[in-house]
Amino acid sequence: MPASDPHPHSYSVAIAGSGGAGVMTAGELLLDAAARAGLFGLMVRTSGPQIRGGEAAALLRLGDAPLATLDDRFDLLVALDWQNLQRFADELPLGPGGLIVGDSDAGEAPAALLAGGARLVTLPFKKLAKAAGGGWVNMVALGLAGACVGLQQQTLADVLRAGWKRGEAALAANLATLAQGFALAGQIDGRPAGLTVPASGDGQAFPGSSGSSRRWLLSGNEAAGFGALAAGVRFVAAYPITPATEMLEWMAPALARIGGTLVQAEDELASVNMIIGASYGGVPSLTATAGPGLALMAEGIGLAVAAEVPIVVVDVMRGGPSTGIPAKSEQSDLSFAVDGLHGDAPRLVLAPTSIADCLATTAWAVQLAEAMQAPALVLNDQFMGQSRAVVEAPASLPVPAERLFAPTQGDGADPYRRYLDTPSGISPMARPGTPGTVYTADGLEHSERGIPSSQAGDHRRQLAKRARKLEGHDYGARWADVEGDAPLAVVTFGSTTGAVREALARLAAEGLPLRLIALRLLAPLQPEVVERALAGVREVLVVEQNHGGQLLRYLRSRLDLPGRPRGLHRPGPLPFRPGELAVALADWARAVQSNEAQRAREVTA
Repeated sequence: MPASDPHPHSYSVAIAGSGGAGVMTAGELLLDAAARAGLFGLMVRTSGPQIRGGEAAALLRLGDAPLATLDDRFDLLVALDWQNLQRFADELPLGPGGLIVGDSDAGEAPAALLAGGARLVTLPFKKLAKAAGGGWVNMVALGLAGACVGLQQQTLADVLRAGWKRGEAALAANLATLAQGFALAGQIDGRPAGLTVPASGDGQAFPGSSGSSRRWLLSGNEAAGFGALAAGVRFVAAYPITPATEMLEWMAPALARIGGTLVQAEDELASVNMIIGASYGGVPSLTATAGPGLALMAEGIGLAVAAEVPIVVVDVMRGGPSTGIPAKSEQSDLSFAVDGLHGDAPRLVLAPTSIADCLATTAWAVQLAEAMQAPALVLNDQFMGQSRAVVEAPASLPVPAERLFAPTQGDGADPYRRYLDTPSGISPMARPGTPGTVYTADGLEHSERGIPSSQAGDHRRQLAKRARKLEGHDYGARWADVEGDAPLAVVTFGSTTGAVREALARLAAEGLPLRLIALRLLAPLQPEVVERALAGVREVLVVEQNHGGQLLRYLRSRLDLPGRPRGLHRPGPLPFRPGELAVALADWARAVQSNEAQRAREVTA
């Protein structure tokens, strides 16, 4: 979202119901129709604590500009039933101007949904679907929601036809059901005003398809998978785990089309060791997991550090600890990612700042891992991974990664030294089978030739080499998004960036500018680079979605932050909203200014 747009014109709708009601299908079709009509949009999935089945809701925000966060409140909630909906009623804020439409035969709406003053209208959803020839009740919701947003009925019908895989009779029944829902919207007086939809949309195409468009519709998991393939990944081994599974499901057929391979391993330990083996063989390799899987991979990642084998591990973070809340987002794996391995084990840790950025940042992780022969961890999260968005197509695709292979074979006078202590810390890596370049790659400390060693000199030399190659690399401007030059700075990372950026735009429009530093490269942290970005800053506030303020603690352990660093943090599952952040950031900024004025008076006195 452009920083100049403090509050893009948008419409927020939630479609909710019990398991099997088809709310996610309705939400995805609505987002697809909005994309075809030329709108931008974001769809976030939410459900109860279970991984499969139960209540669920599709949360959408549609508008005329790119959207990276949900809005403060929903304009419309369409409830196909009320079954257990109160379990995440706090994720569905509706104000006095909001509208709730529910099935008149589904009982009473939970009181928690009505607490904000939203108006309730009940309609016979199921009876209408049955009368239309046995269509699905979620098509009533699709038609009603689409009409309220301002979409054309024909656009909704075209989207339904495009993805239909059943018989013509069932399609006709559901088109009739959709039309019933569309007509219902016209019977609701005083409903929230919809959007002005472009006369002709840009259309949309998925990356890699035969279509072309200035906009793409994809999830963060799909974007990360596409970025990895564009950067050269050709082998993936992984064990399914929520919320990373969709990335693997998308990559499996995509890899097959370009000559790559995806293997479902028996567990996370096997998957990380498989990609280490494939990468040792010269093939850029990746695995994707969530927090519990990342914990199991720790020893394998340490092996990749010691053996200097490039791998990429995408961690789609979820609520923890242990099983935690599998279907909810939380940025609580940061401390483990940057400090969780045993021994001195430098590794790359990156975090995309949006769904669109999942593509570029994952590709960058592959490029960095291959160039520096090191493991790279990518901290995605459930909010971005499982959400879908209409985004601007990238101006160009990532280039394939390059690895420094041994240029010549060794000989008797100068035998091949795999772990040669070079000025950059990066040593030539032999292609397996190259004559004269056989070497041992295991978890034992070793000499420059790879021979296991317990000598203090070898240990110090290799530790320093592994750290130097990461710390001395020139990462350019991609390490963070730095916006503004105000003396008060807000630091964040990952999916909270969208809400923070919109909140700062609102404050800037009110005459209270703040500086934004959205970190993309979390490790190695570059003290001198970060300090330059903080030049002129008097105070820092760190915003993150976890309980303990992990990013604030990490930054304070590595940097001398200016002033009195503060943290604004809370765990999932509730995402930050732009409005609440704007209030909190304004209160912080005014408190800082008041304290500074008080100290100035005391000095003068």
